[in-house]
Amino acid sequence: MAIDRRKVLRLLGVGAGASGYAATGASAMAGGQAETVTFDHGVASGDPAETSVLLWTRVGTERPSLDLDWQVAEDEGFETIVARGTTTTSAARDHTVKVIAEGLKPGRDYFYRFVWDGGQTSPVGRTRTLPAASSVAPVVLAVASCSLHPNGLFNAYDAIAKMERLDAVVHLGDYIYEYGAGENDYGMANGRRLNRIPEPAHEILTLADYRARHAQYKADPDLQAAHARAPWIVVFDDHETANDSYDGGAENNEAGEADWSTRKAVALQAYFEWMPIREPEAGKGLAEATERSFRFGRAASLHMVETRLLARTKQLDYAADFYVLGADGKPTPDRDAFFARLNDPGRRLLGDRQLSWIERDAKAAVDAGCAWQLIGNQVVMARVKGPNIGAMVPAETIEAAISTLAPGIQTRVRQIVALFGQDVPFNLDAWDGYPAERERLYAALKRAGARPVVLAGDSHTFWVDALKDASGAKAGVEFGTTGVTSPSPAGFLGLPEAQLAQVMAAQNEEVEYVDFGPRGFIALTLTPETVRAELIGVSTIDAKPYTTAVVRRYEVRAEGRGQFGDLVQV
Repeated sequence: MAIDRRKVLRLLGVGAGASGYAATGASAMAGGQAETVTFDHGVASGDPAETSVLLWTRVGTERPSLDLDWQVAEDEGFETIVARGTTTTSAARDHTVKVIAEGLKPGRDYFYRFVWDGGQTSPVGRTRTLPAASSVAPVVLAVASCSLHPNGLFNAYDAIAKMERLDAVVHLGDYIYEYGAGENDYGMANGRRLNRIPEPAHEILTLADYRARHAQYKADPDLQAAHARAPWIVVFDDHETANDSYDGGAENNEAGEADWSTRKAVALQAYFEWMPIREPEAGKGLAEATERSFRFGRAASLHMVETRLLARTKQLDYAADFYVLGADGKPTPDRDAFFARLNDPGRRLLGDRQLSWIERDAKAAVDAGCAWQLIGNQVVMARVKGPNIGAMVPAETIEAAISTLAPGIQTRVRQIVALFGQDVPFNLDAWDGYPAERERLYAALKRAGARPVVLAGDSHTFWVDALKDASGAKAGVEFGTTGVTSPSPAGFLGLPEAQLAQVMAAQNEEVEYVDFGPRGFIALTLTPETVRAELIGVSTIDAKPYTTAVVRRYEVRAEGRGQFGDLVQV
């Protein structure tokens, strides 16, 4: 039986509104020819301000260019329209549409849609403006990252769409992934079983490739529903371009896949076309486009940072930087030389420009009375050493456990156990690979008088961390979200999730809690007095229906200027 996806979306409550407009995708007569304009990729809003918000859609049309009306209303039936206008899109931007709706009131919900004069209307979206500067009302944010399409259903996005109270969604990157549909490509074991095959089926390299991958993601009904629920505040991580990117390349571009500068440029072009993010102003570049902050009344300010493409030094690598060839020709650890390279002050992640902006912006927010300064950041900031299993378990017990594993991963697990027995960082792509830059950030936030709450993605793992600077002083708290669907790193390491989490929490002073198991997101509730984080897991990414559960709940309270209490499980 053929199923009309747009009808399904309308049944889910994200379809077209009333007011006499024809259903999405209806045909009109133009010059005697039947013409169809579709809105197959839904609608979205983003980058809210007190009196404005960005609106997005993508039009399916064979026309080279198209005029489109947009409307914002106080009610879902569009009886009271408060803002409207007309815009033009074209094939030059893949028929994506962005407009800024202005003249809105602070701290309230609105409904919006796009209308083509041939009679078609888009699905209706719901958005929300930022609260007034004086507001002390609670703020609720959903924090998400890492949605590997082939690996599972976007049940976490569906759960976000169903949240009763929601001010905004903060997405910390890895919104798309660049891999293809090869037998051994990332996530394809599940992708074949679930029939979630990447489009195009090869690794994406060109502008057409990146556009097609964004289009596939935005065709997903769960993701469409989440976009239609609330405004999104987004930043890219590495997979929007290529894995483990840095200022000059990427791990997944080192085999000659493409010219890096060209690949990066087309990936960013597609990103800014397809994502609900305000584009760079004329004459300004990527730095200005990514330096964005949002004030949620007196509860909090949110400062989005970029840690991939503007300043990041190439990641260190254990195989290349930790080992040297010994006299017998075998790799031998050179721990002193490795840590000398790791602690080099020249290793950058943010760069001077961004550090200065963060300090100025955080201080302005503090002076304006914002209680908490959220740092919308891609990678885990806490100091996290790899699990030294040998310090807790006898060698013979470890070897007996390894011998029960599949032969293909026994060697890798032995290598990992030996490496992490050297008291080294768990992840060199995270802030642990850039310790001097982390200290510079902590110092900047301290000078600003901030109460930092770091939000992290990338790791596909839940983290709750009590951050400390090199002297041991409090530097902030961190909540790291797991992936929407991207798999647990414990599987790659070949180690059991629960035991790995126990070892890492026990051996790392800053780690209050870590959980490699669930896929899901974080619901963050902020008031001038408290921050509460609920780690929400979905029961499955393999099927529907699914359930959600609060895995853990933590709270931290504000104290004096720039001061805060300890993390408390509640």
